[in-house]
Amino acid sequence: MYWDEVRIFFGVAGFLFGITFGSFLNVLVWRLPRGESIVFPGSHCPRCNAPIHWYDNIPLLSYALLLGRCRACGERISPRYPLVELVSGLFLGAYILRFRWDVGLVYYAFTAALLVVTLIDLEHKIIPDVISLPGIPLMLLANMFVVAPYWPIGLIDGGIGILLGGGALLAVALGYYLLTHREGMGLGDPKLMAMIGALCGWKGVVFTMLVSSFTGTIVGVIYVVAAGKDRRFPIPFGPFLSLGAVAYLWVGQAAIRWYLGS
Repeated sequence: MYWDEVRIFFGVAGFLFGITFGSFLNVLVWRLPRGESIVFPGSHCPRCNAPIHWYDNIPLLSYALLLGRCRACGERISPRYPLVELVSGLFLGAYILRFRWDVGLVYYAFTAALLVVTLIDLEHKIIPDVISLPGIPLMLLANMFVVAPYWPIGLIDGGIGILLGGGALLAVALGYYLLTHREGMGLGDPKLMAMIGALCGWKGVVFTMLVSSFTGTIVGVIYVVAAGKDRRFPIPFGPFLSLGAVAYLWVGQAAIRWYLGS
C-alpha cells in the first residue's frame, strides 16, 4: 500500500510538471519553424505583442480563467495551447506510473519531441533538424545507458535501428523521386525515423513503419475523398511516424511477442 501511494504521488507530481513543461513545448511549436529565439522575448500575444504576465501563464488554469482570450486585446488564443499542456502532463504522469522512473523520463522526453514534431509538421510541412539530428545521438545514449539492460545491447540495437529506420525511408524517398521526378517525401522523415530507431531499436522501426503506413494510408484516403483533394495532395508523414513510435513504447513489444507466439 505504501509503495502504491508513493507511485501515485510521483504520478501526480509528474502530471503537474508535465503541464508546466507543456508550456515550453508550445513555445517550441510556435518559434522553431519561424526561426525565432526560444528564450527572448518572453511570452507575448502574437497580435498585440503585449507581454503575458506570470499569472496569465499558469498552465490550463489561466486559459480557463481568461476564457481563451488575450487579456490585453481580447484576441482568441488557440485551444492547442492548453491541449498540448494537458497531453504533456498526462504522458509524463502515465510514464512514471507505468515504467521505471528513469525509463519513464526518457520516454517522456522522446514523446515530447515527437509531439513538437507532429504539430510543426501538420502546420508547416517540415520536421526541424534541430530536433531530429541531436535527437539521434541523444536517444542512442538513452537506449544504451537507461533503456537497455546492458549498454552494448543498446548500442547494437539502436545502431541497427538508426541504419534501418533512416536508410529505409531515405531509399523510399529517393526511389519515389527517381520514378516520378517529384518529391514525395522530404528528408525530414528519414532523420526522424533514425531518431526513433535510436531509442526503439530495429523492432521498434518495423512496428513504427507498419503502424504509420497503415494509419497514414487510411487517414490519407479519407482526407482526399472527404476534402475532394487530388491524390497527390501532400500529407505530412511525421505525425504518423510519431504515432507509431509512441504506440511501440506502450504496446509494441507485447504485440510483437503475441505475433511471434512467444
